[in-house]
Amino acid sequence: MAIPETLENLLSRELSRRNIDSVVALMEQQPRIFGEVFRIFIRDEGATSRRAAWAADLYSESHPEALLPYLTQLWENFFKFSHDGMKRHSLRMIARSPLPDGEYLGILVSSCFDWLLSPVVAVAPKVHCMDILYRISELEPDLKMELADSIEWRILEESPGFRSHGNKLLTRLRKELSTKLL
Repeated sequence: MAIPETLENLLSRELSRRNIDSVVALMEQQPRIFGEVFRIFIRDEGATSRRAAWAADLYSESHPEALLPYLTQLWENFFKFSHDGMKRHSLRMIARSPLPDGEYLGILVSSCFDWLLSPVVAVAPKVHCMDILYRISELEPDLKMELADSIEWRILEESPGFRSHGNKLLTRLRKELSTKLL
């Protein structure tokens, strides 16, 4: 059986950590398979793509170099995902990767602010958006105030997880902003 067929079968079986771990184990044995898993993820076709996103995310966590050839594809597509799981995994991968530049950085900033401020996006993508925007604000300090304002605007409406992470980030941002003003 060909590798893509095997992966498609594995990824369409069930949504479980055990199943995803078996796909990650395949990539550990044959790293070239990562490209096929990433292709299934990026095509964004239902449950199979969501499972591929999870597997790609887990594998690239311990093998960040595997993601490098695919970053442009990720930057071109992440903002198109409507499912929170796809957003979560793509943002997690972006948060661990080198930041894009030019047009892709603008898309990343815009998408992250949109999702951070949305009342319907789940907490995990929002937390990753906060982290990504903070990293970008280190390069573009003018974003710090906008990020702090955005977190403050949403904090009372959000879950305890958002509030916890948001308050920690707000503390850091306020300290940096007050130092900048001195």
